[in-house]
Amino acid sequence: MQDEYRTVPREGVHETEVNRSRFLCALAPAATEEEAQEFIARIRKEHPSANHNCWAYVIGADASVQKASDDGEPGGTAGLPMLQMLTRRDMRYVVAVVTRYFGGVKLGAGGLIRAYGGAVGEALDQLGTITRRRFRLATVTVDHQRAGKVQNDLRSTGREVRDVRYGEAVAIDIALPDADVEAFRGWLADATAGTAEFELGGEAYGDV
Repeated sequence: MQDEYRTVPREGVHETEVNRSRFLCALAPAATEEEAQEFIARIRKEHPSANHNCWAYVIGADASVQKASDDGEPGGTAGLPMLQMLTRRDMRYVVAVVTRYFGGVKLGAGGLIRAYGGAVGEALDQLGTITRRRFRLATVTVDHQRAGKVQNDLRSTGREVRDVRYGEAVAIDIALPDADVEAFRGWLADATAGTAEFELGGEAYGDV
């Protein structure tokens, strides 16, 4: 499983012009294939008169799902170079749609490959990317008396507090890098005089 991956922080559009043809690259984060397809459909509706709406997406931290479409451009000249740009930049959970308005000058296969791949690269540069790292989820259970200090100590040491639940005791959900788990156990035992419970959960990705 990937320890980290890069994605886009939000939706965005960047326009470039090549030999009078307009190329509008729309980028968006997409958690699932369904989200990616919905984004593609929405961009198509926004540009009904465009000559082409070519697309590519990469889903999964390990890039397990990779799909692309030339949408009427010559085979391999649009969707594939877009997809290659995304994977070359280590992008995951991302969808790109490049809308082309033909300007009257044919670009040839090489020109199209450069234009579509370049539109995605420029859009990524313009929008910026964020890195998400794999974390181990865990729950710290502590008595009410110590809970406030533990939460403050967690936050002051830069650890991510995801949720706090109050009952007979206080359950604090946190996220830790795998490498920090054992050191954290020791820190927690010292901070609570051995009274806190520590339970490891599953894995998730969070912003670095």
